[in-house]
Amino acid sequence: MTVTDDDAFPSGDPAPELLEGRLWVDGCFDFFHHGHAGAVVQARQLGDELYVGVHSDEAILENKGPTVMTLKERVLATDACRWTTKSVPNAPYVTQLDWISHFGCKYVVHGDDITSDSSGEDCYRFVKAADRFKVVKRTPSISTTDLVGRMLLCTRTHFIKSLEKTLAGEEGHGTDAERKANGDDMRERIRLYATDETAKKPGADVWFWSAATGKEAKQDGAKNARSSFKELFRGTGPKPGQRVVYVDGGFDLFSSGHIEFLRMVTQAEEDLAKKDGWYSQQASEERKGKGSDYGPVFVVAGVHDDEVINSWKGVNYPIMNIFERGLCVLQCRYVHAVVFGAPFTPTVSYLTSLPWGTPDAVYHGPTSFMPLVDDVYTAPKEMGIYREIGHHEYEDVNAGTIVQRIMKSRDLYEARQKSKGMKADIEAAHKQREALEEEQRIKEAKR
Repeated sequence: MTVTDDDAFPSGDPAPELLEGRLWVDGCFDFFHHGHAGAVVQARQLGDELYVGVHSDEAILENKGPTVMTLKERVLATDACRWTTKSVPNAPYVTQLDWISHFGCKYVVHGDDITSDSSGEDCYRFVKAADRFKVVKRTPSISTTDLVGRMLLCTRTHFIKSLEKTLAGEEGHGTDAERKANGDDMRERIRLYATDETAKKPGADVWFWSAATGKEAKQDGAKNARSSFKELFRGTGPKPGQRVVYVDGGFDLFSSGHIEFLRMVTQAEEDLAKKDGWYSQQASEERKGKGSDYGPVFVVAGVHDDEVINSWKGVNYPIMNIFERGLCVLQCRYVHAVVFGAPFTPTVSYLTSLPWGTPDAVYHGPTSFMPLVDDVYTAPKEMGIYREIGHHEYEDVNAGTIVQRIMKSRDLYEARQKSKGMKADIEAAHKQREALEEEQRIKEAKR
């Protein structure tokens, strides 16, 4: 979506009828994370359509502080969310009744936390007074402030050793009962984020993958041989005629670079399907006759473990752990299945044992965050299924560049963090990050 000044509130047009099922949610949505998605999916469960208002960079700077991502990038993220009906850029920071009414939205949905403007007043005071406000639960343990804090303070306590064991309550902090409760909560959140566009029915498939270890790996004589897949949640699966394609990555700080890549994968497959007559009236009618129409591609996304990413990038990458990164990928409308713990190198044995069958294509994009010595896509190339996505305007946006954006405006972000109650010595943490990044550069140079 192209964001221009014309996207501001259009005056003079007649206001449409207020629809009970059309809801409004708004926010900054800075490097769109699973906390944002949590508010969006809960809002979508309350109605039939969801309009998402995105504040301008200027309004956020005035009321809250600097943004990490531009308005255009933030709208790209909300557009890509599976439960968004329409994104509305330049939405007012203090939600106005005439604004939401213009779009036919009767109710505004927001988390149970208080959001204030620069004057300290409730941003939702007008819709609350009009009894047009609905509350959902705020997603715990995640916020833009939390993520910025991880970058500034260079912490690693967010890493997860084994997501499968964490969900089972076998790993993590606290007592047995606390670990079990936390695992159940995390499992339920994955189930919620794997729902379809209505946020009420199963949508995406979710699986774990684990590599062969010890004697099994030695006996097979090949890395990733006898790997095992384990289903966590069953979604709709591939529909008749759909091509199954595979992508993989860390997807850290799931942002414009990742989103545009996934959108372009979908576009490439749609262009291919168009040539094969997928969008002909007859083909469309046949699909509708069997239930409903659908797109030509089923995208499977493999998400790497924290340990794998950190072994390559060092410092305190990934900034988001595998649970958080997986949720970000799951909420994306361009993804239909997720494999947690996917191998860094997709081998023939791995690709041919995927639960959906050998993929018709394996896509890779121009974005390169992890320094590679060997070509990890040798197998799909030899299989003749490797495809590349060309250059795009967000190809250089990844976790590393986002951290750089933070560091370039460090004084502003430090002030923001301190206003949120951070007590740690940010200056000392910054020096530690610089030292760790230099250490990582030396390691990469020796590879």
